[in-house]
Amino acid sequence: MAIGTGSTMAEWDPALLRLLAARHRLILFDYAGVGRSSPLRGRRTSFAAMADQTARFMRAAGAPRADVLGWSMGGFVAQQLAIRHPSSVRRLVLAGTNPGGRCSVLGPRWAQEIDSGADSDADALKVLYPRTRSGRAEGGAFLRRLVRASASGEIPDDFRVPAATVRAQVAAEDPWLRSDANFSALGRVRAPALVAGGMRDVVVPPANVRRIARRIPGARLELYRGAGHAFLFGDRRRFARSVDAFLGPGGPAGHR
Repeated sequence: MAIGTGSTMAEWDPALLRLLAARHRLILFDYAGVGRSSPLRGRRTSFAAMADQTARFMRAAGAPRADVLGWSMGGFVAQQLAIRHPSSVRRLVLAGTNPGGRCSVLGPRWAQEIDSGADSDADALKVLYPRTRSGRAEGGAFLRRLVRASASGEIPDDFRVPAATVRAQVAAEDPWLRSDANFSALGRVRAPALVAGGMRDVVVPPANVRRIARRIPGARLELYRGAGHAFLFGDRRRFARSVDAFLGPGGPAGHR
């Protein structure tokens, strides 16, 4: 499972992980240039390089071919993995992500600035959940789940990401958004794909997942009404059911 900008593998919603783990073996890790992992060595951070490193990690972990789930920036890496290493991807799940290039639709500037480096939990929740009473309640519940899971040892207790790591991720997004290469290559993806997004996502507006779904042959599109960027946490039961139905019975490898 590939997490997004400024995050670590500890920030997946533990309630979602429990639902998915009931039927699938999950593999979570901070790929190079993400979370607490070392930066990519000897070259500038790019999502192609992250995908290459992910393919190597999968082989080393004994899961050379797996179902791959990427959320937000993790979806950029998942797309590149399916394009550059097609034999590594059995099925592809893309959540709240964009296709790169000129057809990508950006959210409002304030949301992009927070997503590129939130200074507090309160700021992060502003872009993860809708700015409504129910959205604020969902965000607060998510934070409490993280605190409980961290205190119990279910997840790591260190959510800090080096500032240089976040800056490198943000810098990698500029060429991603300027080049249409990824969007063009999506037409060659042969892995079955489930593409999902929140209708009130201010970080990655829903037009992005619609365009990805139209570009990948045979892709399935699911939109979550009233949900924001963290739709897969807020509506986790529906999302987990969709993923379960799409992936089928759990195999020896989980989601990337």
